Amino acid sequence: MLRQVYQPAGAVFIAAHNVLSQRQVQERLREYIIEEGRDCMYLYGFDIGGTKCAVILAKVEGDQVDFLERYEMKTLGDWKKVLDELSENALMIAKKYGLTTGTEGENCVICGGISCGGPLSPDRKWILSPPNLQGWDQVPVVEYLEEKLGIPVKMENDADAGALAEWKFGAGKGCQNMIFLTFGTGLGSGLILNGQLYRGSTGMAGEAGHIRMENEGPKGYGKAGSLEGFCSGGGISRLAGYFGTEGSAKELAERAEAGDERALAVYARCGAVFGRGLAILIDLFKIRKRSWQVLFMPGVTIFLDKTMYEELEKEALPMNRAACEIVPAALGERIGDYAAVVAAVNSLSIL
Repeated sequence: MLRQVYQPAGAVFIAAHNVLSQRQVQERLREYIIEEGRDCMYLYGFDIGGTKCAVILAKVEGDQVDFLERYEMKTLGDWKKVLDELSENALMIAKKYGLTTGTEGENCVICGGISCGGPLSPDRKWILSPPNLQGWDQVPVVEYLEEKLGIPVKMENDADAGALAEWKFGAGKGCQNMIFLTFGTGLGSGLILNGQLYRGSTGMAGEAGHIRMENEGPKGYGKAGSLEGFCSGGGISRLAGYFGTEGSAKELAERAEAGDERALAVYARCGAVFGRGLAILIDLFKIRKRSWQVLFMPGVTIFLDKTMYEELEKEALPMNRAACEIVPAALGERIGDYAAVVAAVNSLSIL
């Protein structure tokens, strides 16, 4: 493969391909889905995260997603090794279910989706050195997987993909305006505005984790005192040091559940900052419905709720707050799988 370095718009690249041109692929997909009346599709989802990566084979029929099989591995700094292992297992899984890749025949995997934390290139084809993916610098992930699999692959920022997943299949179904907050290793947000995913001109709209909440504080998203610094799995672990304790977010939650005062204080502080962050988003977007989820430990929101709601009620404009519904995400711990698959679903829906 000749293309190795990402450049901004206007650059010209030459790449060796053994697959159809992009236009031919799009035309064949349109024919396969629309003209042949397909309502059942097999898709790959690639979930690329800071600690683990996975490939999922899914069958999508209408608004029903059936996860057939999943292969997971530890995230490595050698991105080629990760993508090679994921693509090899993707093909083996498809073969196990009697599927081929492409659009020839009844039983084939026609497209792949990627969910990955940013920053991504504006065309969502390159991974550009995310803070949680050390060594993944200027990675041409879409082209690399397309050449490995021989099918089109589409990528979405993980928070945008999560927003799409909850909007299409979860708590935000039928909602016209929604913000999805992913509270995991980092803190990301995806915006559904007027019934559409909103990316902004650079594709990085909704980077709520970068909002500075305090002049000083734990660092997240490269900024001390940011919302991500206080309100994420990594941030909570760093925040613990300010209270004379230590541990992962999960360990601190377990200690808080057992009544540990310092662990409870860490979560109380996190909740207060999170409440102020929510108030900013509510006043800024005047969102009618919000979907959010804590991913690193089921039930941990009980340690955030009190101070979160206290600050939210105090800080948000009453009219905006009254018009906004705060609900938990519905897709549970499989949100990453849904997000990866929905990146492919979303690309097909706009053919």
